[in-house]
Amino acid sequence: MIPIEISQGSLRTQGEAHEDARRAELDLIEEIRNTAAIRQEALQQQIGRRHNKKVRPRFFQIGDLVLRKTEEARKPPSHGKLAATWEGPYIIRQVLGRGAYLLEQLDGTKLPSTWNVNSLKQYYS
Repeated sequence: MIPIEISQGSLRTQGEAHEDARRAELDLIEEIRNTAAIRQEALQQQIGRRHNKKVRPRFFQIGDLVLRKTEEARKPPSHGKLAATWEGPYIIRQVLGRGAYLLEQLDGTKLPSTWNVNSLKQYYS
């Protein structure tokens, strides 16, 4: 390079300055990614705390009376949209853990499948 190119700022010198800036950005990219990952994790924790404040866990014990959500396939088609959405009451026969329950009818007939806590609600007589 000749001295006049350095003082005037030709395309050649601008290209070299741009290359240097680009290399510096590439060196910092890993740090920028780490910062973004930390921010994302902090935001997810904040959202989780806000959500968990409003959630009330439901659990039942053996012998509790519950209603079971009626499945679409079991609803009588003649009733249409006015069909009952809950059926029962049923008795909790066994607690399997993690929100799974075995049910039985009031006359003692055992239901063959397990039911999740999302499909059950407390029955008050």
